Amino acid sequence: MAIRKNVIFVGLMLGMLVAAGSQTIVSPAMPVIVAELGGIEFYSWVLTAVMLTSAVIVPIVGKLSDIYGRREFFIGGLVIFMLGSALAGAAQGFWWLVAARVVQGVGMGAIIPLSQAIIGDIISPQERGKYMGYMGGVFGLASIAGPLAGGWIAESFSWRWLFYVNLPIGVVALIFIFAFFKLPHTRTERSIDYAGFVTLGVSLTLILLATSWGGVQFPWASWQIFGLYGVGAIMLGLFIWSESRAEEPVIPLELWKSPVFTLSNLSNLFVSMGMFGAILYLPLYAQGVIGLGIAESGLILIPLTVSMIVVSTVVGRLITRTGKYKAFTLAGTAVMAFGYFLLSQLGYGSTRGDLITASVVVGLGLGAVLQTYILIVQNSTTREMLGVSTAVVQFSRSAGATLGAAIFGAIITAGMAREVPDSVGGEGASGIAALLDPTAFQGLSPSAAEALSRGLADAMHPVFVAGIPIIAVAFVLTLFIEERPLKTTAFVDEDEEEGDEGAGSEDREGDRSKVLFAGAALNTLASRIETANGDAPKLILAASSLVPDAALSERERANRAAKNVIRPMAVRMFLAGSRSDRS
Repeated sequence: MAIRKNVIFVGLMLGMLVAAGSQTIVSPAMPVIVAELGGIEFYSWVLTAVMLTSAVIVPIVGKLSDIYGRREFFIGGLVIFMLGSALAGAAQGFWWLVAARVVQGVGMGAIIPLSQAIIGDIISPQERGKYMGYMGGVFGLASIAGPLAGGWIAESFSWRWLFYVNLPIGVVALIFIFAFFKLPHTRTERSIDYAGFVTLGVSLTLILLATSWGGVQFPWASWQIFGLYGVGAIMLGLFIWSESRAEEPVIPLELWKSPVFTLSNLSNLFVSMGMFGAILYLPLYAQGVIGLGIAESGLILIPLTVSMIVVSTVVGRLITRTGKYKAFTLAGTAVMAFGYFLLSQLGYGSTRGDLITASVVVGLGLGAVLQTYILIVQNSTTREMLGVSTAVVQFSRSAGATLGAAIFGAIITAGMAREVPDSVGGEGASGIAALLDPTAFQGLSPSAAEALSRGLADAMHPVFVAGIPIIAVAFVLTLFIEERPLKTTAFVDEDEEEGDEGAGSEDREGDRSKVLFAGAALNTLASRIETANGDAPKLILAASSLVPDAALSERERANRAAKNVIRPMAVRMFLAGSRSDRS
């Protein structure tokens, strides 16, 4: 079956572009959105709802796609995402918008991991490196284009078009998938682990909520956060217990027995923590310490993202060319750690160039590892486990982002409470508010503004220092990942080869049967000639013509033909058929 892989890849990337872009395109317009719809005290829910929902959906959809096939779930995820986009664009209230973002999150939870799993189906690991590099480029493009497009759309049209713009792109992606993606899938009857789906979904929801809310909605030591973590841990324990007994577990525990799988996911978790530590707080540093405006501070991430896109593409092609990946992951984590070291050297008085240089180094390292861990896991798994394995890698990235945001957020909150009040003569609350409000900051006296900037620089220093050991852990874990040769055949091509071998086997079986049948027929013919008693004159005449000896009678020539010509031919036929059977 000829699959137009590049065309399918374009459709998958369009789907991923709208899904990944929806996480960043909304950010610039949030002040306008909450001004119209209200809900300023629940501001973060517009972003948290989609991230949380997609993180919970990812492993569930990954497992179901292994059972029922990926095409239908990818199409369904894209349709659900478009429905959520339409609902979000039409929102008449804040909680309507949050609910629509939940719907979007369900679609995203199917689109992103299944795009990667489908690539795992149709592209061999040897080739997949360059495709994963392109995929990293799509994520990077979404990171750059999302905020820029979001600001322009919100100013030129309406914030509602931030969501409506997903619809035409989604339709084009659907056309590509419907027209060209016909991946064969043999559905097998398997039991559904409903208990696993429920316990996993509830445990992930509670744990991620606690991590997102800690230090923001509620103090870390509050009963709400302890309660969420406690119940989440109990549900996680029930999930593990359920999986050990399930006939068809959601996430087979045997996956974690593979050192390659476990170490790759843990490395991916720590890299993601470091990635979001940089992405979330570099604009704040640019604005509050270096003194850039809002627009300029938003653009400060472009050099990081561009360097990440370039390296992701180049490394992907090098992996395809060399068949090696471990050296790139080790180099990537080492460079990323060096980038954090450069960030930790920043302070009051550092220039925009210093910040850009450090962020570019972080991006160079990030580009080498962002998609590589997915390739490592997919190369070590089976076709039956491809969907759930890919989904777990995607979840480890989402979990790392959530943990990174929580850890770095707690560090900077503590740092600002410690450093900023001292810098503004004890007026900590007003000082923090001024840092986050450009208008208020510009109204401060030069001495107060300098004190605030120095305080923020001192508060953010521990954030960048904390990133170094986090990335170092990723380096050490990667060091122990076994490098396996990249497979040169895609799963879908293996299916076709098996089909061809099966057809060839059937052909050979048919040929063998024909040879044996012909041998049996010749043996029967020889016996008939030898026992003929005047009742088959034409048969005797035909057989006698095989022995041109005028000294013998017609009957004698026929008998000799049966014995010396026809019967030996039958024996050779039987021998040929027997050899074919043994082969």
